[in-house]
Amino acid sequence: MENSNTSDQPELFPEAKKKKSLIFPIILGVVLIVGGFFGYRTYSFSQTHEVTDDAQIASNMSPVISKVSGYVAEVKVKDNQFVKKGDTLVVLDSRDQKMALEAAQAALGTARSNISTAKASTNAASKNINSTNAAIATANAQIEAAKVNVWKTSQDLKRYANLVKDHTITQQQYETALAAKQSADRQLQVLVVQRNQAAQQTGIVNSQTAASSEQIGVASSVARQREVEVENAKLNLSYTVIVAPEDGFVSKVPIQKGQFLQAGSQLFSLVRDNNKWIIANFKETQLSKMVEGQKVEIEIDAFPDHEFEGVVSSFSPATGSSFSILPPDNASGNFVKVVQRLPVKIDFVKLDPAIAKKLRAGMNVKTTVSLK
Repeated sequence: MENSNTSDQPELFPEAKKKKSLIFPIILGVVLIVGGFFGYRTYSFSQTHEVTDDAQIASNMSPVISKVSGYVAEVKVKDNQFVKKGDTLVVLDSRDQKMALEAAQAALGTARSNISTAKASTNAASKNINSTNAAIATANAQIEAAKVNVWKTSQDLKRYANLVKDHTITQQQYETALAAKQSADRQLQVLVVQRNQAAQQTGIVNSQTAASSEQIGVASSVARQREVEVENAKLNLSYTVIVAPEDGFVSKVPIQKGQFLQAGSQLFSLVRDNNKWIIANFKETQLSKMVEGQKVEIEIDAFPDHEFEGVVSSFSPATGSSFSILPPDNASGNFVKVVQRLPVKIDFVKLDPAIAKKLRAGMNVKTTVSLK
């Protein structure tokens, strides 16, 4: 009974000897081959190229700055508007600057009148000098004549003194000669005093002339200072009209009519349309084989179907973190090593002008530098 029951039971694993499938090994082999191919290709590519997608388009931006303080009288531009060099952007209230200019011009007129007064005084002093010099010359001539007269009367007196002793002449004639000698002496003394007074007057006039000349110099310096003040007032008046420094597109204009602006404050930016380039931030570990002049393949997200070419132009002198407002200080606190990035400037090569007009600063870019 036991043997017959055993023979009637079904087999537990009827397909145990079923043939194994080859699909999985084939798929695994294909995956390994394809993965190895792409891995080798990626490795070979990384040996001859450096890639980064931390890159953006850059362009020249000119800040529009108010050089004087004042209230906004009129805003002439709108957001994203294209302007040309010299176009009026903002007009400030100029009444204060006009009054300052008028005051400076009035002060300049006063300074110039002071120069005229000082010159008139100098001319009068010069005339006095000429008069006193003429008086001195006349006095000198008279003194010389008086000296001759003194010598003559002295000789006459000596002769008369000898003659009166011999009673050749009368006492009256002798006294007349004596009186003539004394008169000549007094005349000479008077002329000398007059000449000294004229010389003293000449010194006074010379001092007055020097003072007048000094006054002219001071008045001229003051007038020059007033001229500078007038020019400065005119310059400040011209600053009340803010114009575009270059051709380009105006950014967002956040100012409104009636708003007060401080001197030196930046109003908005003017994105110049003359040139564009790329700033690519490569890791410091990617820079060992990069040099200026290497070709670059450029992919711009906004134009995925267009191929761009470029060339490495220059390398930043410092990493991006060094230019931040609060640069890292690794000498204090705990140190965590972070791979730094260095900005690299890349110039476009043969950029289509039609596409160049559509490029905007800040657009994302992927750059591939060929190290060959």
